[in-house]
Amino acid sequence: MSVSTLPPSRLPGHKLNAQLTAPQRDPAFAGRVFWLGLALVLLWPLGVATEFRPWVMWEPDNLKVTAAFVASFWPLVHDAEFMRMVASETWRTVAMATAGVTLALVLAVPLSLMATRVLSLSALSGRMDRWPAVVRWCVRATLIVLRSVPELVWALVFVRVVGLGPTAGVLAIALTYGGMLGKVYAEILEGGESHATQNLMRNGSGRLQAFVYALLPSHAAELASYTVYRWECAIRSSVVLGFVGAGGLGQQLDNSMKMFNGGEVATLLLVFIALVALADRVSAWLRKALA
Repeated sequence: MSVSTLPPSRLPGHKLNAQLTAPQRDPAFAGRVFWLGLALVLLWPLGVATEFRPWVMWEPDNLKVTAAFVASFWPLVHDAEFMRMVASETWRTVAMATAGVTLALVLAVPLSLMATRVLSLSALSGRMDRWPAVVRWCVRATLIVLRSVPELVWALVFVRVVGLGPTAGVLAIALTYGGMLGKVYAEILEGGESHATQNLMRNGSGRLQAFVYALLPSHAAELASYTVYRWECAIRSSVVLGFVGAGGLGQQLDNSMKMFNGGEVATLLLVFIALVALADRVSAWLRKALA
């Protein structure tokens, strides 16, 4: 019998072709349905607890209020005096964020070095001594406290202490971002290769020298990238802090909203969007340059 006269089930490669045939039904379909249903079951109590009812936005009365609010944004306010004020407050917002992140670095760098186990001389033997371990735990607890309190709460505290103005915003950003930067710096330094650092310390090098010559060069790009990202976030935070009297664009935006001046609000929002977009581009350029 020739190959051409063999039945299909006995042709060479028939079993291989059958195995390569795509299944008629997604084999993971049942698993996806199960996990989706489980997610809905778990999220439903959260929605009830938070009274999450997005459909109320489409009620006729709410739509009228929303339409009236959006209509008040036009025409935009762009007279010379107002735009000079906007330019001044925009610069103040950037200055607030930059000064806050700079102070956060002054706070975060030494705390992160103290919290990094790789830079502990007593840990070279395999187990850190009691007092260095206690100090490391206290430093990490301090970083937890700093980043646990939102910058908005710190701003409310400092507004009462130093009064209204950018100083309260700078201090609020410095404390919260100091905790964030210190925690992430310590994790970055501990997560990488540490043989060179340990070898330097075993041969008599100090911890600061081991950090500068071994640990920092291998993590500089990642540390710089995260720092620049936090600076970008600080610009957004500085606008929010203005709503509690910390100065900058946020305070002017709050004043315009209280006066129901939609044209000023729209102008300030557009300037804020442009500022965040510019900060995003600068941040991306710096991360690329430092990579």
